[in-house]
Parts: sequence; structure tokens; C-alpha cells
Amino acid sequence: MAQTPVAPAPGATEEREKSRRIGALQSLWPFMYPRRWLIAASLAALTFTAGISLTLPLAVRRVVDNFRTGELELLDQYFLAALGIALLLALGTGLRYALVTRLGERVVADIRKAVFDRVIGLSPAFYENVMTGEVLSRITTDTTLIQSVLGSSASIALRNLLIFLGGLTLMLLTSAKLSGMVLLIVPAVVIPILTLGRRLRRISKENQDWIAASSGNAGEALAAVQTVQAYTQESTSRSRFAEMTEVSYDVALRRISTRAWMTVIVIFLVFSGIVGVLWIGANDVRTGAMTEGTLVQFVIYAVMVAGSVAALSEIWGELQRAAGATERLIELLQAEDTVMDPAAPRDLPETVNGEIIFEQVSFSYPSRPDTSALDAVDLTIRPGETVAIVGPSGAGKTTIIQMIQRFYDPAQGRVLLDGVPLTDMRRDMFRAHIALVSQDAVIFAASARDNIRFGRPGADDDAVEAAAHAAAAHDFISALPDGYDSYLGERGVMLSGGQKQRIAIARAILRNAPVLLLDEATSALDAESEQAVQQAVDSLSRDRTTVIVAHRLATVKKADRIVVMDQGRIVATGTHDELVGQGGLYARLARLQFTDGLAAE
Repeated sequence: MAQTPVAPAPGATEEREKSRRIGALQSLWPFMYPRRWLIAASLAALTFTAGISLTLPLAVRRVVDNFRTGELELLDQYFLAALGIALLLALGTGLRYALVTRLGERVVADIRKAVFDRVIGLSPAFYENVMTGEVLSRITTDTTLIQSVLGSSASIALRNLLIFLGGLTLMLLTSAKLSGMVLLIVPAVVIPILTLGRRLRRISKENQDWIAASSGNAGEALAAVQTVQAYTQESTSRSRFAEMTEVSYDVALRRISTRAWMTVIVIFLVFSGIVGVLWIGANDVRTGAMTEGTLVQFVIYAVMVAGSVAALSEIWGELQRAAGATERLIELLQAEDTVMDPAAPRDLPETVNGEIIFEQVSFSYPSRPDTSALDAVDLTIRPGETVAIVGPSGAGKTTIIQMIQRFYDPAQGRVLLDGVPLTDMRRDMFRAHIALVSQDAVIFAASARDNIRFGRPGADDDAVEAAAHAAAAHDFISALPDGYDSYLGERGVMLSGGQKQRIAIARAILRNAPVLLLDEATSALDAESEQAVQQAVDSLSRDRTTVIVAHRLATVKKADRIVVMDQGRIVATGTHDELVGQGGLYARLARLQFTDGLAAE
């Protein structure tokens, strides 16, 4: 089988042009501002430890210069002072670590919640172009990078910056001559940091893009693992994932190589300068221009400054990666949704009757803009009416269901619930009055009881079991090892297709909404279960508006009205007998299922 070529990593072209500066980290401030007191405490501890570190060379100078005096008591006091300074440094460092790590954990937890809150509310149109695996990668991998920076790298960077500035100042006070010579090498150090840092930023973001892409690919394959194995495509899936992982690895190697060269250049230049300065200082001591203690103090400050520069060059790479990760998360937070709640939403009537009206609704899916899913559809569903929608695949039946829930907005026309356009209301407000049973029953990795209670979280156990009885699910649930408390596994792997469907129907029954949407709800049921569930649906639909989408016409014969669709248009409406008598598409479908189909059996 020909192998599908690896597509460019998401955002690897034009979005990469945005990734030229570390200013993207400013986007984290809205998450950090609520923790400003924790930030202030962290900065105080950080400043304290940096100040303590800068006092150590002063103590060392006193000790070295005191060697010649012979005053042992004074020497002992200097050593005791140095020990006290070390204790303060240890306590301050421990406090800094605790505060900064807590800050990183808190901010990243807030970011994860904010991103998930955003993506869980995005309409299905968003997910037509973005794989859920990639979204999960951003929530996990990218936030882990940010956590590393906020919980460690940022504080280390600030500490080294303070040591650099403080050490540089004290170097000038110790010896202006030697300090001036040290400053001559600063431009030679800054230039490679800026040049290679920009390149490192672009590579880091590309690396994260490929990690997300490979995660998305793996998530898709694992979600459909039975299909992959049934068609013996394990090797193809392995090859695809391996290829994307290797591309990610190659990009990571470029990132590692760039960062390694930056580190080599910076450290060599810094320490070469120190060696030169030390040589000049040694000559000054020999001529009596400075004391040994002064030289030792200057050298320690120079080493501290050089070490801080080297550390900053290392951390710069981490900050570049975190900036790339921040951009990717902010892209999700700022993702534009085609379906938005109005700024001033209208309310539904106090009592929702369930009247649904389609007025000249036309629509095409974003991924198929040239194909009409609905074409000037006019449809009125009266309160309490049961309407079945039938037609061949691709006729627009499921699109009707999606429009009623406002998963998409029409390109033209409008959809109304009880006389109020859906676009004038908050989505969660009107969806609270709708219950859905889809063709692919969704089962969560939870107990049977919790899966049913998902329809109405506040329902008690008696209501849950009553809904299960009505959906003909009570018997098989009771037979599970722990009954209603049995864990159903990821996507309900412990259940058959029909059992999953009955759990989903029980969930809809428990919701007790005035509008009931059944999208091929009985497609996975055996004949006996279908009859039991059909009786439950018949009873349930008496008091509410019900829209049934079905291929099997036996499930829709009792509907008050049947709407026949073809190529996005309504081509006929009526009862079963009326439509059979009219001939046309419905009559042909009926013949296939009730005559030829039975003969074939």
C-alpha cells in the first residue's frame, strides 16, 4: 500500500514567521496577574538569595587579606560570618524554590483549565481542520514546557540577571580597570545569543508542532484500533507514526545542535576573557597595585558574572521553547469560532413547547464549501409532533439535527425554537431543552449509573434506574459485575453496540427535555431490543417534539409526519401510507426494505 506523505507540521509555514521574538511570553501575564502576591514573595526571596550570594566574595576578601595580620580571633569571626551567610543562602534558596514552583504549578493549572474551557465550547466546524490529538498535545506537552519555565527557568534567569548586574557593579567598585577589560567581551557574547537565539526559537516551535502532529496521528489510530487491526493496517499506522516521529526527532536534533553551539561560543568567549583579565590582575598584585584579597574578590565576581551569562544563554533556549509553546496555546485561546453566542441574548418562553421552524435554510460544511448539505429548506415541526426524516445517505438528514442544536449556522435563512431564532439565544440555554441520541452512542469511561446520569447530573438513583428500565437497559446493566456501578471502560469497550445505544437512550429519557432528537437511535439494536426501545420512544414522544432520523423505515412508520429528503432538499412530506401511495423516492425505499429486502432474506 502506498504510504501517505507526511504533511507539513501545523503552523510550520506562515505561522513560523510570527515566532521571531520572545515577547509571546507576555501572553502569560493575564494568568500570572491574579497570583501577583505570590510573584512578589518569589521575587523577594529571589532578590534576597542573590544579594546573599553577592556578599560572599566580600567575606572571602577579608579572610584572604587577614592571613598576613595573624589576628586569629578576627579570622575566626570572618569564617563564622561566612557560615552564617551560607545558612541564610540555603534558607532563602529553599523558600525561593517552594514559592516559584508553586507559582508555576498554579499558573499552568489555570492555563490548562482556560484552554480546555475554550476548546470544549468550540463548534464542530473548528474540529473539521484540527485533530483532537493535536489539541491534547498542546494542553499537555506545551503546558509542561511553560511549567518548566515558570517553575524553574524563569526564577533561575532572574536570579542570574540580578547576580550579573550586582556582580558587574561590584566588579567596577573593586577594580574599574579590570572591569573595563571584561566589558569589552560583552558584545562578543551578546551577538551570538541574539543571532542563534532567533534561529533556536523558530526551530523550537517547529519541533513542538511536529510533536503535536504525531500525537494527533497516534490518537486517531488508537481511537480506531479495531478498524486498523481489522483491515491489517498496523504496519501502515506504525510507518506513518514512525515517519512523523523521526521528522520530529530530526527537528529536535537541529534545535539541540543550535543550542549546543550557542553554549560553546558563549562559554568560550566568557572564560577566555576571564583568563586574560586574571593574567593582568596577577601582574597588578605582583607590582603592589592591588592586594591578593582584592584580586580574589574580583575573580569571584567575574566568575559569578560569567556563570550568570552562561546560565542566561542556556535558559534563553528554554525561554525560546516556552515562547513557542505559549504561542500555540494562545492560538487555541484566541481561535475564532464560526458559531458565537450573541452579546445580548434573548430568553426562551418560560414554558418551552418545542416548536421548530426552518426558514429557507441553506448550508454547506466548511470542509465542503461547494456541496450543499441543505438547500433552501422550509420546515415547521409543531409542538409535540413526531417527525421522521428519511432519505438516502448524504441527503441532509443529520444536518437537520445539527442545525437544531446550532452546531453550525446556516449560510442563509434561520432556525427558530418557539419563535425565537437560535442565533439570538445562548447555546447552553436552548440546548438544555434538547435531548440527543446519536448514531454513534458516546459512552464515557465511568460507571453505567454515571453515564446515564450525564443526561441530568442532579438525578437520583431511582430516576436513573427508571430511565434504564424505559430504555430496556436495566436487565443487562444489572447483570454486569457491579450492576449500575460497573465501570464501562474507555468508549464503553465492555458493551456491545446495542447496549451502548440503550445507555444513550436512557440518558436522553432521563434528560426529560421537550425536544427529543433521535439520529439513527435504534440502528445498533437487535429486533427484540428495538421493539422494547421503540415502545419506550413511543411513550416518551407523546409529550414532546420528536425528530427521528432513520434509514430503517420500520422505525418511522408511526410518525405523525415523514419528511423525505434528497440532495439537501425536502422532496416530499406525509404519512407512511400517503407517501407510498404517491410513489417517488419514499415508495422506492419502502419497496426495497419491505419487499425486496424480505425476499432477499
